[in-house]
Amino acid sequence: MQGLMQDRPLLISSLLEHARRFHSDTEIVSRTVEGPTVRTTYAGLAERAAKIAEALIEKGVKPGDRVATLAWNTHRHLELYFAVSGIGAVLHTVNPRLFLEQIEYILNHAESSVLLFDISFADMVAGLQPKLPLVRDFIAMTDAAHMPAHVANCLCYETLIEAQDGELEWPDFDERTASSLCYTSGTTGNPKGVLYSHRSTVLHSFIACQADGLQLSSRDTTLLSVPLFHVNAWGIPYASAMCGAKLVLPGPNLDGKSLYELAVAEQCTFSLGVPTVWLGLFKYIDETPSLDPNDLKIKRVVIGGSSAPRSIIEKFNRMGIYVLHAWGMTETSPLASISNLLSKHKDLSFDEKVDVQAKQGRAIYGVDLRIVNDEGQVLPHDGSIAGDLQVRGPWVTSGYYRSEGGDVLDKEGWFSTGDVAKIDSDGYVLITDRSKDVIKSGGEWISSIDLENAAVAHPGIHEAAVIGIAHPKWQERPLLVAVAKDGNPPTSDELKQFLSERVAKWWLPDDIVFVDELPHTATGKLQKMKLRERFRDYVLPG
Repeated sequence: MQGLMQDRPLLISSLLEHARRFHSDTEIVSRTVEGPTVRTTYAGLAERAAKIAEALIEKGVKPGDRVATLAWNTHRHLELYFAVSGIGAVLHTVNPRLFLEQIEYILNHAESSVLLFDISFADMVAGLQPKLPLVRDFIAMTDAAHMPAHVANCLCYETLIEAQDGELEWPDFDERTASSLCYTSGTTGNPKGVLYSHRSTVLHSFIACQADGLQLSSRDTTLLSVPLFHVNAWGIPYASAMCGAKLVLPGPNLDGKSLYELAVAEQCTFSLGVPTVWLGLFKYIDETPSLDPNDLKIKRVVIGGSSAPRSIIEKFNRMGIYVLHAWGMTETSPLASISNLLSKHKDLSFDEKVDVQAKQGRAIYGVDLRIVNDEGQVLPHDGSIAGDLQVRGPWVTSGYYRSEGGDVLDKEGWFSTGDVAKIDSDGYVLITDRSKDVIKSGGEWISSIDLENAAVAHPGIHEAAVIGIAHPKWQERPLLVAVAKDGNPPTSDELKQFLSERVAKWWLPDDIVFVDELPHTATGKLQKMKLRERFRDYVLPG
């Protein structure tokens, strides 16, 4: 017997329609590439999204077509989030920080037929045009006064919108229809495409609005410092429409000064970002003594993308800002686990609470997590042993776009994440390393993440990375590569003494090298592959 419930498809357009009807006056604030700040509402967003959707249909965009963007966090990019998917096409957000060759590969691999771009990327697009034979329309996301002259046959976004009436009725279709396409950062080999559906996106949005999720609600003003080109901005545009949260978009400016000023001006209560974003914010605060950090009204921040150093969590907590440490990946939409405290933790000391927050959190509803050994045997969740982390769920990939990488699931439907983790009896995940980054020394594992977090806790260290260097006796030994604060590094002996109080002595790095900066991927993660290449022939002392 089946239930007698209405069967309505879970579509991204339904999120926008809900926001238009029930949160029509809620503000959306956007800084722009051109300079001025634009203020609109969910009602205004819905109207303009309908107009650009009508324009795309006029240009021949059909259901299933890939529509690509090279754009920052602006109101126009947000409009495309709903317009493209709303007509059954696939929004293909491209990371403009990738190498030019990777961008060319991604656009051609996705077979995108339209490319919309912010004018700050006009030079890039002009150079790419001859190499993109499948892109038939190039649209500059600007007004007529700022149109780039050197991009051939380029259309104007605002001119296209002005020609439409906005009377579009969003079509109904199967909720399993593809909605958006994001490519992995491609640290090894070519980037791979992860193809999301309307169903997976709407289900993922519910989690962000849960009290044990990201706690997003209509009472929040969100500073969206996660790029819209990075895993759908962690799902926040969709979740914000679902609950009616105010959105603040920083445009192209993600530096500490810009984010601080925008957060204060708009009285933001919530924000999200990778650790490097927060390091930039703290750097600006520390270097500007005239600021009063109490002017920040942020109550919660989400840290994801890579493991959050304990020092960042401690600093936020002392500012009265609660840290939600989250874990996920492009293949998980991305939310998979979130480190909310349980009621049993309310009486813990400051340091004990940080111990919990430093973990990557517990699995959210809809996501299954487990760890296995090299033979595929399931390991206990008692926090005692690390294994390969596997995941499955309704917003976890079942395979890469165009079958790149072959079958990625085991016979039980589990996806191997490439992370090494422990899971404790309360279900909290602790990522100890990437499988390719773990250091194998004398038959034992050394966690590069734990070593890095311990190093960054030193007041003289801005950022740190640990890689394994070949060793004739121990197979591998750790090399610590660090960036000093203010160009005034501590001595190696001083730093090793500091580390010896925080990690096992046999974990201590065999050597320490100071550099001006560390390489990062386009999404802000440490690029250890480049460090391994740079120090491939490095000879450790002794």
